[in-house]
Amino acid sequence: MKKRNLWIVLSIILSLNCTNSIGSDTTENTEQDVAQEVKDGQEPQEELIKVTYKESQQIITNPERGFYAYADFKSNENTTLSENKLREYRSQGISLVYNVYYMYDFQNKPISEAYLQRIRTNMQTLRNGGCKAILRFAYSSDEGKKPWDAPWAITQKHIEQLRPIFQEYADVICVLQAGFIGVWGEWYYTDNYIFEPNKEQYQPRRKLLDALLDALPKERMVCVRYPQAKLYSYNIEPNQTITEQTAYNQEPLSRIGYHNDCFLADKDDTGTFQNIPQYRTYWEKESKFLPMGGETCRLSSFSACTNALSDMEKYHWSYINKDYQTDVIRQWENNNCLDQIKRRLGYRFVLTEGTFSKNAVSGMPFFVEMKLKNIGWAAPFNPRKVEIVLVGNQGSYKVAIKKDPRFWFAGQDIVIKVRFKLPESLKEGTYDVYLNLPDPKESLYSRPEFSIQLANEGIWNASLGYNKLHTIRVTTSKQ
Repeated sequence: MKKRNLWIVLSIILSLNCTNSIGSDTTENTEQDVAQEVKDGQEPQEELIKVTYKESQQIITNPERGFYAYADFKSNENTTLSENKLREYRSQGISLVYNVYYMYDFQNKPISEAYLQRIRTNMQTLRNGGCKAILRFAYSSDEGKKPWDAPWAITQKHIEQLRPIFQEYADVICVLQAGFIGVWGEWYYTDNYIFEPNKEQYQPRRKLLDALLDALPKERMVCVRYPQAKLYSYNIEPNQTITEQTAYNQEPLSRIGYHNDCFLADKDDTGTFQNIPQYRTYWEKESKFLPMGGETCRLSSFSACTNALSDMEKYHWSYINKDYQTDVIRQWENNNCLDQIKRRLGYRFVLTEGTFSKNAVSGMPFFVEMKLKNIGWAAPFNPRKVEIVLVGNQGSYKVAIKKDPRFWFAGQDIVIKVRFKLPESLKEGTYDVYLNLPDPKESLYSRPEFSIQLANEGIWNASLGYNKLHTIRVTTSKQ
């Protein structure tokens, strides 16, 4: 009896709080309502319906994860991205494109307006084509040709020139790799920074990291090539890792992730870890809250499926190069682990069970419980919204859920229990109940290509970018 009384009181509260509703026929509440979380033991004392869902083995083209395609743009050429090519990539299950800009002609002068416009054009093409970029900038792509990079004073000015682009097109930036220093922007062979620096000699490199973090919007991250790049730059020890409490707080340490560009090449990934076990432990713990990706660089006794699957899980890999190194990719295909890698890179959310109010009455509270599991190797690392959407011939209604998918970690069971008041103006009729996980950026929010598809059979609405949970009949009075 006490629980029922509590439910009545909460219904009144919801009636006071949830006043926004749809218009007469169409659609979206302008000031979005927010569902109230239901704690364990506070479930409504009413008749509920349970729904189960079937897991899909489909390889899903989801944003900010998976295999990526490679594209470079040299300052002495005029190539740009093609929207048709991006759509071809998407048809192959690819939503990420690695864009590296080789600024050969600007090692001692400002970036030309023509080259800046090429970058803008590429970013707009990514937006139009439904893809995002892994960005890197460098001054050299050949260790046999000097100079390998530019003086800091030049690079600093270049970052300021790039700042407006980073800000305008942050929506289609997945991550920015630190770059700029050394051949390929890999922070190794260098003319203008100390080669193989100790901790004290890393401070010039920190200037670059600080400048990039400042030029990017706060919700975007920079990735470095080696563990010591972050440890030495910020004078921290391997046991001083990001935690669930400090993750995504927009401070510098919570915005610096990693890329490994010689993954599984040997027992130390060609110097990535400097044969220091603590560096591996550091990456293992930090990558739970930060982006991790990269590429393989050669076949080795370490590159077989067993190690690949183990290390991708351990270090929470989200993305990897499809084009390099092809012998390694072929090895994975021949040994039957390539499809598993395609499925599990980054996040992969599976809906297992849903519970819903049996009676859906306009003006009354409606209860939803969802149980999901992340069977991927990582969580999303960029912000994302969570919404429930009701769609029917009579109109639609949308309600926000205060959950952050960046904390839906690999291997974790996720339970969402909420209630919200159906608007008084919601017309009687049949409505599909959807889970929507859209990109929060206004430019991408309504784009299905940038919403997350769950790994379940028969629930994805590709035209809307929503995941169907249930179908309800809304009435205007209890029946």
